[in-house]
Amino acid sequence: MSERFDCDNCKESLYGRKYIQAEDNPYCIPCYDSLFANTCDECKELIGHDSRELFYEDRHYHEHCFRCFRCDRSLADEPFTSQDDALLCNDCYCNEFSSKCVACDKTVMPGTRKLEYAGSTWHESCFICNSCQQPIGSKSFIPDKDDHYCVPCYENKFAPRCTRCKQALAKGGVTYRDEPWHKECFVCTGCKVQLAGQHFTSREDSPYCLKCFGNLYAKKCEACSKPITGFGGGKYISFEERQWHQPCFTCSRCSVSLVGAGFFPEQDEILCRNCNSNL
Repeated sequence: MSERFDCDNCKESLYGRKYIQAEDNPYCIPCYDSLFANTCDECKELIGHDSRELFYEDRHYHEHCFRCFRCDRSLADEPFTSQDDALLCNDCYCNEFSSKCVACDKTVMPGTRKLEYAGSTWHESCFICNSCQQPIGSKSFIPDKDDHYCVPCYENKFAPRCTRCKQALAKGGVTYRDEPWHKECFVCTGCKVQLAGQHFTSREDSPYCLKCFGNLYAKKCEACSKPITGFGGGKYISFEERQWHQPCFTCSRCSVSLVGAGFFPEQDEILCRNCNSNL
């Protein structure tokens, strides 16, 4: 008498029948499917032993059930993603969730190079200078309303030009007589020292530092022969075409200060009352 060869679950004989070995035990096909087959997350039917099964994030699918939620395309051999548990092919995901280029209105595909500015997105090749039409890429740019310019084009088109060197003045600079100057171009007409941030004056529309202006144009003190500029609150005395710094206005004999006091001119000298009475 031959040994029995039965399904481990239903105990029916497996002689002459298809069976599957699982966990070291034989099972008939119906028992194997009921005991070991997974349920398809999409159609909720068992995934039989003879069906191709796909597995994604603890979910099981028949091959024909593993499809894009939007366009129903099979995802069995396609790249896909998941959004709120819904499976989407790359095209549908990009159309629904990816940014669109404001220049060409096409989807900016994940992984492609893009630029984002002021809440808008561009393909790298679509973000171009409004003037030269060349891609700006990672270079600096200057926005002007809805347009964008590379720095050279913006300077050539919009930036004011320095009165002295005629080159574009992109930022900073100095305004003198309503005209723009580079700081390094705005210099004393005499000694060429930079005047930005310094006290200066002008003569015939030309700027001068105080030292050069005093040496070139200011009247000289009769006592010390140094320029009398009047800058910085300096006071001076003037008498008959002659000038003195206030501290220099003293008696030619005794050196007493004559500021606010009577004095007597004596040829090239000025004398106090005492010295004048001793003559």
